[in-house]
Amino acid sequence: MDAAMGLMRRMPPRHSETTLSALLSLLPHHSSDLLSQVDLPLQVLCDVDNGKEFILCEYNRDADSYRSPWSNKYHPPLEDAPYPSSELRKLEIEANDIFAIYRDQYYEGGISSVYMWEDENEGFVACFLIKKDGSKSGQGRRGYLEEGAWDAIHVIEVGPEEEGTTRYCLTSTVMLSLTTDDESSGTFSLSGSIRRQMNMNLSVADGHLCNMGKMIEEMEGKLRNSLDQVYFGKTREMVCTLRPPSEVTQMRLPDS
Repeated sequence: MDAAMGLMRRMPPRHSETTLSALLSLLPHHSSDLLSQVDLPLQVLCDVDNGKEFILCEYNRDADSYRSPWSNKYHPPLEDAPYPSSELRKLEIEANDIFAIYRDQYYEGGISSVYMWEDENEGFVACFLIKKDGSKSGQGRRGYLEEGAWDAIHVIEVGPEEEGTTRYCLTSTVMLSLTTDDESSGTFSLSGSIRRQMNMNLSVADGHLCNMGKMIEEMEGKLRNSLDQVYFGKTREMVCTLRPPSEVTQMRLPDS
């Protein structure tokens, strides 16, 4: 199992579905662990009741149906499906509206979904999802990328309230993939994923959504910086070492 998870961490996100399928065939006795621990690139489905798109994941799936956060219905319809309580559903609706504003401000488009459900510890779990297509044919504003995708998954476990405070456990995963194909930059492909965790004890005076929003905003800032340093920074360093710019090459050449 450790070797399988290590392999999944090293595979590009666009190949993760094929790799996971192969691992499930090789390790059928670990199928439940693999499906619960491996994050795949997010997929999108349209809610036919109101025409809005929502994100598919393991947290809104039951059997082969997925629950829409907009209509609270499963697509395709499913009998005896689990639903959040009425109180948690109200919080879920409010979270989707607020997170849509957050998505527009930080991502300039894309698709977001929020799902909530009760856990066994008298608390609840919330999943915040964002998918942004940055390709030329998608929502890429600058048109540099032939293909580009940003998938963010934030799962927050909210514990029971004790003396006005609650413990929040955030696990965030970001999957990034991009490909360029033009005369100026040539053909270039970069993809990878990063996962981080954060635990905080916060007062519930401002509400759960405020606390969870601050944690997600802080975590996404850290993840963006890590991706910039690890992926883009290291790639830039390697390219400049192997193929230094012309002005650097001229500085290194001895005078004739």
